[in-house]
Amino acid sequence: MNISLPTYDQFIEPILRVLQQYPEGLRAAEVHDAAADYLQLTQEQRSELLSSGQAVYKNRCGWAHDRLKRAGLSFSPRRGLWQLTNEGAVYASKHSSVIAEAEIQRIASSNLDAPIASKFSKMVATDEIHANASPDDQLEQALQALRQATAGELLEMLLAVTPSRFEVIVLDVLHGLGYGISRQDLQRVGGSGDAGIDGVISLDKLGLEKVYVQAKRWQGTVGRPELQAFYGALAGQKAKRGVFITTSSFTAQALDFAKSVEGIVLIDGERLVNLMMDTEVGVTSRILRVPSLDSDYFE
Repeated sequence: MNISLPTYDQFIEPILRVLQQYPEGLRAAEVHDAAADYLQLTQEQRSELLSSGQAVYKNRCGWAHDRLKRAGLSFSPRRGLWQLTNEGAVYASKHSSVIAEAEIQRIASSNLDAPIASKFSKMVATDEIHANASPDDQLEQALQALRQATAGELLEMLLAVTPSRFEVIVLDVLHGLGYGISRQDLQRVGGSGDAGIDGVISLDKLGLEKVYVQAKRWQGTVGRPELQAFYGALAGQKAKRGVFITTSSFTAQALDFAKSVEGIVLIDGERLVNLMMDTEVGVTSRILRVPSLDSDYFE
C-alpha cells in the first residue's frame, strides 16, 4: 500500500526538534534523515522522487527549513549547515510539548517580512497558493515562491563568503550581464591600497573605456560618505563610470547623492541576488515542460 508522504509543514516540528539537540548546528543531509526517522517514514516513502530526481521528503524538509528561517527560528551559518537562532532555541524550549497545529501553520505561512529576509524590504511577499486558483496561477505563484526562497539562500551565502570571493562573484554577475568582451576583461583589484576600487571592467578590446566597481559585503546600510569616497576614487582614476554593489541597502542620503552625480549605478542586495538568478551565477535552473494545446495543428 502506497502511504502518502507528510506535507512540508509536517516537517517543521521534526526539524525544530532535531536542531534543538544540536546547538552547534547539523548538516542538512543529517537533518533530512533524522526528520524522516522522527516521522517514521518507510523506505518506500523515502524512495519517492520528484521529476528532478530529488527525494520528495528531502525537498519538503528544505521547504520546512525555509519557513523556519523566514520565521527567524533557524539559519544557515555556512553552506549545508542548519542551526537554530537564539530565538529558535528559546522557542523550542518554550514549546517543549507538541506544537499546536495553528502555530505550525503560522510558521508555515511566514513570509519575507520575517527577520531572515529583512534585507528584501521592498520585495513583495508571495501569496499563499490557493487551491481554487487556476493551474496557471498556481504555477506562477509556485515559481515566485521558489525564486524568493532562492533569493534568501543566495543572500545567506553572499554574507558567508570571504570579501575577495564576493568581489569575484560580483564580476561574474557583471560579465553575465554582458559587460566585457570576455571574462578576462573583468579584473579584480581589491585589497589593501585599492583606493576604494575592487574591480575594473574593460568595455572594449583595447581597454580604452573602463567601468570601475566597488563591492561591499555589508550587513549595515551604505551611507552617503561611502559613496562620496567611491566618487573620489573614480575621480582619482579619471573614470566616468562606476558601479557600487552591496549585500545590504543604501540610505536615502546615499541614493540622493548618486542621483546628483553622473556615472554611478547602485545595486543593493535585493537587486544583486535577482541578477544572480537571471544570469545563473551561483544557481542552476531546471526546465519545466508545460503542455499547451496547439489549436492551429488541428485546423
